[in-house]
Amino acid sequence: MTKRWKQRPPGSTWGDWGEDDELGRINLLTPQKILEGVREVEHGIAFSLSLPLDYPGGTALNQRRYPPITRPTEDLEHKQDVFYNVVARDSIAPVLTDVWSDDMVTLWLQYSTQWDALAHQGAEFDADGDGVDEPVYYNGYRPGVDIVGPQEDAKGDGSGSLSFARHLGLEHMAAHGVQGRGVLVDLAHHLGTNWQPVNLKTLQEIMAADKVVVEPGDILLLHTGFATQILAWEKNPDPVAIHATASYLDAHDPALLDWIADSQISALVADNYAVEGLVPDQNPERHTLLPIHNLCLFKLGVPLGELWYLHDLAAWLREHQRSRFLLTAPPLRLPGVQGSPLTPVATV
Repeated sequence: MTKRWKQRPPGSTWGDWGEDDELGRINLLTPQKILEGVREVEHGIAFSLSLPLDYPGGTALNQRRYPPITRPTEDLEHKQDVFYNVVARDSIAPVLTDVWSDDMVTLWLQYSTQWDALAHQGAEFDADGDGVDEPVYYNGYRPGVDIVGPQEDAKGDGSGSLSFARHLGLEHMAAHGVQGRGVLVDLAHHLGTNWQPVNLKTLQEIMAADKVVVEPGDILLLHTGFATQILAWEKNPDPVAIHATASYLDAHDPALLDWIADSQISALVADNYAVEGLVPDQNPERHTLLPIHNLCLFKLGVPLGELWYLHDLAAWLREHQRSRFLLTAPPLRLPGVQGSPLTPVATV
């Protein structure tokens, strides 16, 4: 029993790594698991698994997320040309030869290649055991107490932050380090890029055909071809096709959800928008909109990676009849955030 909850969701990992755990199954990335990843390196070839962070372009994919905005750093009078293409001879002293630039960025953290934090999605659940559901996040952390905002000075340091995850932010995952054995399932090779759900039966058939084996602590990556199409649109995506391109995990297949839980993967990654499909559900009972997000982020503590670029890695692995590699993929060590861009690297 922890201080924050009297009962945990059935099948969850709450408390498995202690009452104050904020890592979930990232705890499975042990030194042994890192060594298993290192042993997959045979050629010394590295693949970047990130889209350029100004992709997909526009707001067709999510109207709340915008491309990054860069600008020069300002001086105390808010002049934006003070430290960008600065010629020191003119602005500081005639004897200097330096030319400098310095800039800043406004970045929507889940616009492009990203990790979802465990604070990104919670659920209403009777953690107090009093017969009444209340909003909670993984391991019983609470909105308004542990995940704060929107409110003035949410961070409590006068920085002007209006939101702040005092717990479950991605800085914990960054500090732990995200490195281990990645395992790729090439859905696109077998299914093409038609918009279609992938249930457990189909997933296991593909894994069997390619001799893919997933073991506890592995990071599972799904190549659907979605990010490849994102690049092909060159920051001008088709506003209809972007919501109906490539395969996705069938979150309404109970057997698939059970397999994700039983597999003991440490993280789940796809090159598509949300790993699962955003499809209508006619269930009249109260339910989650995103069952895989609910299972992974809320119950299991499995972070989700979205919009990773897997095309080149998948092609190389298929050519060499492999599916495993060393994966290095820490988020930004930025405290208190719900998501983070990253540049993952696969080494083979």
